[in-house]
Amino acid sequence: MRKKEAKVLANIIESLKDIIQLLTPEQQIELKENISVQQFKKNEVLYQDGEVPQMFHCLISGKVKIYKDGIGGRTQIIRVVKPVEYFGYRAYFSNQNYVTSAAAFEASTVCYFPNELMEKWMMTNNQLALFFIRLLSVELGNSDQRTVNLTQKHIRGRLAESLIFLRDNYGLEEDGATLSIYLSREDLANMSNMTTSNAIRTLSAFAQEKIIAIDGKKIKIIDSESLEKINKIG
Repeated sequence: MRKKEAKVLANIIESLKDIIQLLTPEQQIELKENISVQQFKKNEVLYQDGEVPQMFHCLISGKVKIYKDGIGGRTQIIRVVKPVEYFGYRAYFSNQNYVTSAAAFEASTVCYFPNELMEKWMMTNNQLALFFIRLLSVELGNSDQRTVNLTQKHIRGRLAESLIFLRDNYGLEEDGATLSIYLSREDLANMSNMTTSNAIRTLSAFAQEKIIAIDGKKIKIIDSESLEKINKIG
C-alpha cells in the first residue's frame, strides 16, 4: 500500500474510533482488511430503493440524504446524514431490501465494509451490539417525532424546523449566522414535506419578516428566537 493511501486509511480508521474502541484486536484487524473507501460526486446515488443491502456505510466527509420517491414523482427526504454517522444497515438486519435511497448532497467520502462482517462481530461482542441498538433506538425516536411534526405542523413550522435542524447538525459559517449547508429549494421543500413553490414563498415571507436573509442558496438566520418560536408553535 502506498504511503498516501495508508495515511488516508489511517485517518478513516481514526474517524471510526467510536466503534474501533469496542472491537477486539482481532476484529480491528479484520476491519482494516475489509474496509473500502469511495468518493461520490454531488447527486450521485449510493444505493437505491429495492436493492439488496450488501455494505455497512459510514459517511466520512460531505453530506448524504436518505430519501423516498413517492406518488406523482414527489420525493421525501427522510433524514440527512452527517460525518461521522453510520447508515444503510437497518434493511440488512431486518432481512429486507432497501426501502429508501441514498444520494450525496455534495462531494462525499464514504467508507464501507460487508454487513456479514458486522453481524459476525455482534454475535460475540455485546458492547458493539448494544452500541447499534442504542443508535437505532435514537433514530427511531427521531423518526417518530419527525413524522408527527411533518403531519401536524403548518408549512411555516415545518420549514422553521428544517432550518433549525440544518443549523444544529451542520453548523454555521464564520459569520455565526449563515448555514454551512447549501440546499436547493427543491431539497429544502422535500425535507419539509411541502411543494417547492410553497418553500419558496415561505422563505420569502421569513426574509420579509427579517427572520432570515437569502443570497442564492445561502440562508442566513437573523432572528433565531423568532425561528424557534415558529418551530415550537408549529
